[in-house]
Amino acid sequence: MMDSEAHEKRPPMLTSSNQDLSPHIAGVGDMKHYLCGYCAAFNNVAITYPVQKILFRQQLYGIKTRDAVLQLRKDGFRNLYRGILPPLMQKTTTLALMFGLYEDLSRLLHKHVSSAPEFATRSLAALLAGTTEAILTPFERVQTLLQDHRHHDKFTNTYQAFKALRCHGIAEYYRGMVPILFRNGFGNVLFFGLRGPIKERLPTATTYSAHLVNDFICGGVLGAMLGFLSFPINVVKARIQSQIGGPFQSLPMVFKTIWIERDRKLINLFRGAHLNYHRSLISWGIINATYEFLLKIV
Repeated sequence: MMDSEAHEKRPPMLTSSNQDLSPHIAGVGDMKHYLCGYCAAFNNVAITYPVQKILFRQQLYGIKTRDAVLQLRKDGFRNLYRGILPPLMQKTTTLALMFGLYEDLSRLLHKHVSSAPEFATRSLAALLAGTTEAILTPFERVQTLLQDHRHHDKFTNTYQAFKALRCHGIAEYYRGMVPILFRNGFGNVLFFGLRGPIKERLPTATTYSAHLVNDFICGGVLGAMLGFLSFPINVVKARIQSQIGGPFQSLPMVFKTIWIERDRKLINLFRGAHLNYHRSLISWGIINATYEFLLKIV
């Protein structure tokens, strides 16, 4: 059974109030998953961006957490939130599409392929929603450039970074798209497929606050697991997207280069994974709890 079960066990005494709070506006019900996903992403990025920046430096340079923090201290507070606009634009749109498309595609596939098992239709919906998110690769591309201190003297804001890529052609904006397709597609399948079953095994919630805690735990556990599994893909993606111009190298070729640079040791490839684990735990806990909370009041 899939994530639809994550909405079960809501306190009966709160159900009627939920209905009273629902706005009687045409179209709101159809768009609420997009809206809730958007707001959940905004909340998450605003809180966790500094941690993400430390993690990015570790992925790109293979340095320890302490050295990454020292780099940010040297850059100064004015540069702490440098580059936040692209991930804010990318993450809010991405999660709006992730949750919204998943719900829409699930209903569409169930309607037209009713003979297929629910598990199959929901998995396909999750995969399609994840791969669709890859159209926003340019935002992730520019975020990578702005977070890399080697490019600080080349451009100072998002507009300049986008402009700097223009002379290299449209393909330059989509450098690193292949690892993003892998990460988003399969990550979505696991996230939506396991969200319901995990919440089922948590203590029964009877209040809004209890539901909020359960949703945070459920999202956090899934996010931490998926963040760890996809960490090597993000390492390769960061290396690919830190380059401006030049030949496009394949994912296996870049992985091989990084593998050699890091002494062919798996532990060096996962440098920064512990921070990513905790960041993902917090980020996806915030995202899932915010999303589920907003669904109750929208």
